[in-house]
Formats: sequence, C-alpha cells, structure tokens
Amino acid sequence: MSTHETFMRRAIEISRDKMRADGSAPFGCVIVKDGVIVGEGVNNVVNNHDATSHGEVEAIRDAGRNLKSWDLSGCDLYTTCEPCEMCVASMFWAKISRLYYANTLKDCADIGFKLEPLTNMVRSDLHERTLTAERLLPTEAREVLDEWAASPGFSSFQ
Repeated sequence: MSTHETFMRRAIEISRDKMRADGSAPFGCVIVKDGVIVGEGVNNVVNNHDATSHGEVEAIRDAGRNLKSWDLSGCDLYTTCEPCEMCVASMFWAKISRLYYANTLKDCADIGFKLEPLTNMVRSDLHERTLTAERLLPTEAREVLDEWAASPGFSSFQ
C-alpha cells in the first residue's frame, strides 16, 4: 500500500467517523508535509453554522495553525471529494502543492448534491451573476490598499 493511499484512507476515516458521530457531511481532508499529517478537517457546515466550514478549508486552517504559517507550500492535500470552487480558491491562497481526491463532483451530483449553480456563478462575469453586486467607495478603499502595499511588512502573497 502506498503512502498516498494511507493518507487518503485517513481522510475517508475521519469523514466517516464524524458523519456517524455528529451528522457532519461526509467530506474529510488531510494535509501532509514531508510525509507527516499537519492538518485535518471535515465538513462541519451544519454543525458550525458556517457555510465555509468545508473539509478542505478546515484542514487548511488546522495546518496553518499547526505550522504557524498561512503559506502551505510543499504541502499535499488529500480530500474525499473533488473540491468545490471555494475550496480550490482556498488551496490557491494557501499555496497547496498537490491535490489528491477520491469522489468526483459528478459522484455528488449523482446522489442529488448539485453544484452547477455555484460553478456557473463563479465562471460568469461579476455583473452577470445571480448574486447582485454594486461597487461602493472605491477611492477610500484604494487608499487603504495603497497604504498596505507601501508598508514595510507588505507581502504580495505570490
């Protein structure tokens, strides 16, 4: 059995355990750096009353706390399901190096979990989305952005 399979089995195990224990959705995730699990998470959207509490996001938060860094470069992410757009964005910002997944989004759609509206919204132009958007106070907000960019501790996150 490969190490990759061991890490994926751990993600599956925590998803199953939390689903059975407290009704969490069956999406689990582990983050690995240098062969060691540094973060774990399960989908706790309902239990935490938090729409962002997806397994991948929770694992990224856990790994960040454990490594004391937002930059998870060199980390691999193992998740029980192909990530949604929010989770992919989180992986981008955390600089996750590699993704391993088990189920696909089509597998979720097959059991009635529809993500097509999210995909369509994210891929459409800002002002063509179903979520209405209006720009307010751009000059004032830009002043803060420019001040941050000029500060000694500025990091471009790139």
